[in-house]
Amino acid sequence: MAPVDSFIAEWRDDKPYICAHTSGSTGKPKEIRLPKADMLVSARATNEFFDLGSSSVAALPLSTDYIAGKMMIVRALTGDYRVVGLPVSNTIVLPDDGTVYDIMPVVPSQLPSLIARPEYCARIRNLIIGGASPGPDLCRELTRLGYRAYISYGMTETCSHVALADAADPSRVFRAMPGVSFSCDADSRLVIEAPHYSFRRLQTNDIVELLSPQEFRWRGRFDNVINSGGIKMYPEELETLYAPFLKDREYYVTGRPDPAWGQAVTLVVEREIDAEALLEKMKGSIDHRRCPKNIEIVAELPRTQNGKIRRL
Repeated sequence: MAPVDSFIAEWRDDKPYICAHTSGSTGKPKEIRLPKADMLVSARATNEFFDLGSSSVAALPLSTDYIAGKMMIVRALTGDYRVVGLPVSNTIVLPDDGTVYDIMPVVPSQLPSLIARPEYCARIRNLIIGGASPGPDLCRELTRLGYRAYISYGMTETCSHVALADAADPSRVFRAMPGVSFSCDADSRLVIEAPHYSFRRLQTNDIVELLSPQEFRWRGRFDNVINSGGIKMYPEELETLYAPFLKDREYYVTGRPDPAWGQAVTLVVEREIDAEALLEKMKGSIDHRRCPKNIEIVAELPRTQNGKIRRL
């Protein structure tokens, strides 16, 4: 049985839940049971947001092993529209039949192939980017070409996204999906308020700047924070800051124990690079407190099964 057919059979069985797996990017992957009722709430909210109905067509270049692929099928079943399955690959190739797709979920590693095919822009009305945060250069290029794209915020436990940010907005403000609102705890960690879901209220480990009950800017993970010389820094923000110096490179930022600083900001880069020259360039335009103290070069970055970088 094909993976999509297998998932549809699971969706239609008598169990009130679907088995899914977390990605493993913020801890050990685990199996969780998602209530089908929650998945329906999420699917209806996305269909409402994008005005998807019986005449719509979706494209799916993602595996149904993970929540993004599962939810695209649930949205289509709920909205009574068609899904065209594409090969699960970083290179997206649309069928040569002129079909226009109302929605397509993608991950950042698939974006360069869409940028390389600007003619696809007229055939894809909306992109939902999930799995990881895309770099600003990718977003600018998508916008320049005319793609309408949204960056998602969510997790397996929330049955895909609970907020979306317009990729054309450089300030990257996430706005709540219908029926969802937000608050923060004393450590600025996001709390998801979703009375229509079974969890109702979900405490996250994501540090945000809360702009209103409906809007926030994401800063990073509470468990990734680097305390260097008494200054708290978020690796995810530093990664965005370093992006112009590391085009076409895979990398991440972490903190390493340091006798003088407590933790030292460390840049881990995939493949050989002139670390000394890179550091000199960074020092010319980045505040010294936010520059990496160390640069580590590795042959290959550690990744989860579905391709997310794992910080070690």
